[in-house]
Amino acid sequence: MNSLSTGARISGCWTLRQDSGGGEAESLDRLLPTVSTGLSPRKRTTSQCKSEPPLLRTSKRTIYTAGRPPWYNEHGTQSKEAFVIGLCGGSASGKTTVARKIIEALDVPWVVLLAMDSFYKVLSPDQQSLAAANNYNFDHPDAFDFSLLNHTLRKLKLGKSVKIPVYDFTTHGRQKEWKTVYGASVIIFEGIMAFADKELLQLLDMKIFVEADSDIRLVRRLRRDITERGRDIEGVIKQYNKYVKPAFEQYIEPTMRLADIVVPRGGGNMVAIDLIVQHVHSQLEERELSVRAALASAHQAQPLPHSLSVLESTPQVRGMHTIIRNKETSRDEFIFYSKRLMRLLIERALSFLPSQIHVVKTPQGEDYEGRTFHGKRITGVSILRAGETMEPALRAVCKDVRIGKILIQTNQDTGEPELHYLRLPKDIGEDHVVLMDCTVSTGAAAMMAVRVLLDHDVREDKILLVSLLMAEMGVHSVAYAFPQVQILTTAVDKKVNDLFHIIPGIGNFGDRYFGTDAPPDWSDEEMDEPSY
Repeated sequence: MNSLSTGARISGCWTLRQDSGGGEAESLDRLLPTVSTGLSPRKRTTSQCKSEPPLLRTSKRTIYTAGRPPWYNEHGTQSKEAFVIGLCGGSASGKTTVARKIIEALDVPWVVLLAMDSFYKVLSPDQQSLAAANNYNFDHPDAFDFSLLNHTLRKLKLGKSVKIPVYDFTTHGRQKEWKTVYGASVIIFEGIMAFADKELLQLLDMKIFVEADSDIRLVRRLRRDITERGRDIEGVIKQYNKYVKPAFEQYIEPTMRLADIVVPRGGGNMVAIDLIVQHVHSQLEERELSVRAALASAHQAQPLPHSLSVLESTPQVRGMHTIIRNKETSRDEFIFYSKRLMRLLIERALSFLPSQIHVVKTPQGEDYEGRTFHGKRITGVSILRAGETMEPALRAVCKDVRIGKILIQTNQDTGEPELHYLRLPKDIGEDHVVLMDCTVSTGAAAMMAVRVLLDHDVREDKILLVSLLMAEMGVHSVAYAFPQVQILTTAVDKKVNDLFHIIPGIGNFGDRYFGTDAPPDWSDEEMDEPSY
């Protein structure tokens, strides 16, 4: 870590002191961006509201509503890892309070808090009995599943979707349902043994030790274990003296020397918090990427890729394009003929799915050699909002198809796509996915959506990108980054202008379909909040 500008250098780490103290706070859950569901379907909003901060505060947590900028380069590969802050300290030292203060002061989107408590090992029946009698040592390194923890943190740092076990402190076991976490720009990892594993230490970009007086930690632990975990005072004190205090002295306190910063008095030490936030901001600025600009200058004047399939330009198809491209076409006709094209496009897309020979008996008792889908499931994922209009066509031809949604918007200040929201079906990594968007100009939004699917373990060769209209730039961008993704469209236009509009184009599809008015600086790839 780079040297920091404030504090007193002591024994190889930074110690920052402030007189005021800080109390214990509630545990924070994953901070997910959310989208409002109460919007009128005829009111269009821009990607970023500059007059309000990008967060919502509640009594229990802070939810960031700003989007996640690209974490990959124009080649579609991971080029920006999440920044990982490790918070270590004794039991009830105020680690969660410090984490909350850092999150609030950072004011950046897509922050994940990962608690080491989630990674306690599953206890055997004999160990369960010992734990019930307060005779099991939860404060020893052997109590934690470091293999699973390292695997999870490494995967999360690389931008992948992960599943986190949910530990029940009342039953001393893991719950059946695990929590899915994805999309971290910053990861705050906190736990009593956060610095106890060499492999784990290598994943931490900043190491912070939270220091608190032992009497204060005991009082906080008594309050927490009695009120939140259903323990009795005698059992808590017994466990503290037998396991917690010795473990702190043997395993936790010695790791203070590994810390980049020592924070006495926890969350009340705002000098330390401010210094930490300044350093994290500087690190994030160094990692900023510009994807759309790179796409605009790459892979142009090349032959269209073999992964592209364009619907045959029959008189019917060209006739429907003539209608929907005409600026004088009424909204009703625009919707009608767009739906016809969508149905043809989806039917064509399904022919690219794998199939196998399947023999059935006809009512006449004869064998018929046909074909059937060769795969586990088909899932549709729409890029909101325009891509959502293609869902009925997919549902009409795929019975019981599962549907996911991704909201990507253009940041009006940077021009970059930003991920704001996603809802994907469970175990989507096993499926063939039809990714739907109505227009693709530079390919920036489509690339982000594909990257999200790959991060959720969907195989690249199982993704079909379908779009009513694409620009050559968008085709090249997606095909170059993801050559195994099959691309299907009804037409490809040659140009994109300086405002990223497809030329000759179709206009803003979402506005023409939903009857909303586009602002002067609209983009073919700009998405809006969905109306549910």
